[in-house]
Amino acid sequence: MSFLSTTLSQLISNAPLLLTAVLSIYLLRNHFNKRLDKYPGPILAGLTNWWRFYIVAKRRAELTHISLHEKHGDVVRLGPNFLSFSNPASLKLIYGLNKGFTKSEFYPVQQAVSNGHPLPSLFSTTDESFHASLRRCVSSAFSMSTLIQYEPFVTSTTELFLSKTEELYCSDGKEGQKSCDFSKWLQFYAFDVIGEMTYSKRHGFLERNEDVEGIVAYLGSLFDYVAPIGQIPLLDKLLLKNPLYLLASKWGLIDSTFPVAKFAKQRMVERLSPSSSPSPSPSTSASDSNPTTPTNQSRPSDPLTPPATPPAYKEKEKDSRVPKQDLLSKFLKAGESKPDFMTPTLVTTMAISMAFAGSETTAISLSSIFYLLLKHPLCLRTLLDELDTAARSNYFSDNETGLVTWEESQGLPYLCAVVKEAFRVHPAPGLHLERVVPAPGCEIPGAGFVEGGTIVGASAWVLHRRRDIFGEDVDVFRPERWLSSSSSSSSSSSSSSSSPSSIPGTWINRKDSGVELEGGEAKEEEKRSLEAEEKRIKEMGAYLLHFVF
Repeated sequence: MSFLSTTLSQLISNAPLLLTAVLSIYLLRNHFNKRLDKYPGPILAGLTNWWRFYIVAKRRAELTHISLHEKHGDVVRLGPNFLSFSNPASLKLIYGLNKGFTKSEFYPVQQAVSNGHPLPSLFSTTDESFHASLRRCVSSAFSMSTLIQYEPFVTSTTELFLSKTEELYCSDGKEGQKSCDFSKWLQFYAFDVIGEMTYSKRHGFLERNEDVEGIVAYLGSLFDYVAPIGQIPLLDKLLLKNPLYLLASKWGLIDSTFPVAKFAKQRMVERLSPSSSPSPSPSTSASDSNPTTPTNQSRPSDPLTPPATPPAYKEKEKDSRVPKQDLLSKFLKAGESKPDFMTPTLVTTMAISMAFAGSETTAISLSSIFYLLLKHPLCLRTLLDELDTAARSNYFSDNETGLVTWEESQGLPYLCAVVKEAFRVHPAPGLHLERVVPAPGCEIPGAGFVEGGTIVGASAWVLHRRRDIFGEDVDVFRPERWLSSSSSSSSSSSSSSSSPSSIPGTWINRKDSGVELEGGEAKEEEKRSLEAEEKRIKEMGAYLLHFVF
């Protein structure tokens, strides 16, 4: 007994020393992990992932990444098991097809949850076979020829966006001339566009001019969570996807279902339930209907199964009143052809992922385009002149609503250059798209041999600041860099930055153009004499609307 007491007392008295020794061994193992210590980077980054957590939690991690690559070169160590690359040659290997690089555990952190069940999607799954099967099922819904069919949905919401912008923020009436949080207003627009494209029904953000069911606020807080937590994915198992928390949700003790998942489930019920009313036309919003969501028929083991069996796919397809060209109809058709894999739950998961991926990235891209044009009035003037010139030459087919089609937009070179340059200066993803080196390890250009299991990736923000590709003025918004066919940077950068030719949907509006076609030069001068602030609001609300998928 005395021996145990003595041993215990010694352990207690030496606890600080023991903890220090254990911590030192842990940090040293991290530092020399997989011989990554040979790569440059912050000392703390090589010791612990908490450094990554910290810089991401500060919300401007991309600036740190750019600074580190400018200091250290093409390969930088950002974690005990993480290398960041900025060499375009390495990207072809890391992100190339059939190269063996798989997604890291950063992605499951972003999975939606419904009734206690995580919902893996094309973006968030790390299962390669699942990803391949799901992609084969839904790839036809995202082909260029198919996406163009969704243009009427976008047109409908764009018209509403412009009319509501004029009513709320540009008119002289009682309700007009309010200050506008344009970034949030564009996010409302993006959500409603995605709603129409996916369900033939808007969420109702624009009609109500409010965050419907708190979806936008929730997604904002969710991304504030997944960004830092994704740097240490184990934390997600202790927090949002804690097994006890999910189990309580399955039993109905708490509600962990994401608001977007609830909306998607309601739309599935409407589309599949024989007793429900058909989906409305694209001009109808979710806020205008009161769908009945029967729950007594749902299977508790399937978190999003609507109260209809797979045969209901065919039953509802026979209803001519139901729009057949939205994304949900494409997903349902995939479920009809492959019911064993494409279950109703997976169909709804795809619908949910559209709101997550489509609306957020679209809103960010829209905001960056408008912001950069407002910050650079000469670029804005050049763009407006291009639109005016095209209008004078009767280039646009629709002179009534002022909307320009996707096909017509491709004949506007400066517009395309503006979009490319906005994507370069402010890409939507702020963090690395992580991949895991295959088990045997491999040679990566610029890094030599990298052991299997190492996490690697690249940041678009870093790549888009490469002076050898984009020139010395990489920090300047200059759309003209994309117009010079003789420029080496133009040809090189086309493979390193998003471009309109790779964007499945771009729509613009010129409803209140500075030149009225039948008004001549007098009306042009009259328009251009508007007050500066009013002119900016109207021009930004009516001249340019790019919907980026």
